[in-house]
Amino acid sequence: MAIDFTLAPEHEEIRKRVRAFIQGTVIPAMDEVPEGDREAYLRTIFHLRSLAKEQGLWLPHMPKEWGGMGLGHVELAMVQSEAAKTRIGPWVLNCQAPDEGNMHTLLHWGNDEQKEKYLRPLLEGRVMSCFAMTEPEVAGSDPTLIRTEAVQDGDEWVINGHKWFISNARRANFAILIARTEKDVPEGSRGANTAFIIDLPNPGWQDVREIETMHGSTGHSEIVIKDLRVPSSAVLGGRGNGHRLGQYRLGPARLAHCMRWISQAETALDMMVDRALNRYSHGSLLAEKQGIQWMIADSAMELYQCKLMVLHAASKIDKGEDFRTEVSMAKHFVAGSLNRIVDRAIQVHGALGYSTDTPLAQMFQHARWARFADGADEIHQMRIAERTIAAYQATGSTSAATGGLPL
Repeated sequence: MAIDFTLAPEHEEIRKRVRAFIQGTVIPAMDEVPEGDREAYLRTIFHLRSLAKEQGLWLPHMPKEWGGMGLGHVELAMVQSEAAKTRIGPWVLNCQAPDEGNMHTLLHWGNDEQKEKYLRPLLEGRVMSCFAMTEPEVAGSDPTLIRTEAVQDGDEWVINGHKWFISNARRANFAILIARTEKDVPEGSRGANTAFIIDLPNPGWQDVREIETMHGSTGHSEIVIKDLRVPSSAVLGGRGNGHRLGQYRLGPARLAHCMRWISQAETALDMMVDRALNRYSHGSLLAEKQGIQWMIADSAMELYQCKLMVLHAASKIDKGEDFRTEVSMAKHFVAGSLNRIVDRAIQVHGALGYSTDTPLAQMFQHARWARFADGADEIHQMRIAERTIAAYQATGSTSAATGGLPL
């Protein structure tokens, strides 16, 4: 089996164009926005989005027939990693979470009417969306336990429940909401939930608060849903398919997070090395001290592993192969590596790294979130172990559970 992640000439040209656009246009433009000037911030983003469209860098993850760049997941990895050199990069290219995952979901599961009403304006950048699944009363990593309930009433559904950590909810024009509809399906089974598209604002959708986190109030809302009525046409993907829809959405979405996290980890490593080469202490540069060299070496090795894991998982998605184990491994490992690499970079910077004078402190706050977003570390470890045991029981070898690689 040949494994070659060399980009085709046309894709290498795209990578260079994205890098030039992010480094030469996006970052300088955002640096000019006065701190705290929300109007100037939004005006700049909308201008940058129009430039991305003009330069053919819009929607890298979507098919060309829907106005996208038509890239596969391997090619998308290099675009996402270049875009994420700045936090706002994915927004400028319209490939940011949660909209990116919702675009994939609507394209795969939506009917023609839903695609025209919700997907097309989302692709054009005219609206925003959110995905409402997580609940405070039950484990977020187990959607079969969802308590939000939808009851059919004639040609309508009446929904009641409680959601939280719903990213982008206050900015969203619509939500994809997961609710339990099948009372005769035992709790823990996968056919009990249904997805609904909810137009926002809606009197039955009460945005209680934006939840304060380690890095402030950042757009993750708590939502109370009370007697929210939607027509039967709001069902997305068919009744009882909510769990399948959610898992379909989360697989590639987890890998897209990894692509962006790799960019952040590489930025932290770059900063670590630069600091080590320019900081003098106790008779030599930090870069000449073995303890610092170990930090740099460990970070470089982890980042190399991250890149290979993401590229291999992406290649399996592109080939239509079962990618669940590889994506779980990548999500777990990349999230952990991001935490460790940023932490080492802070250590090498000393008090400066702990301050907000560099981006490292904010990067570390976001890195901590990575270890439970889209599935906690332990859930991925559990699934990896289950598939490894199953592979051995089926074949007498664990090879299939470790990438199925020819070595």
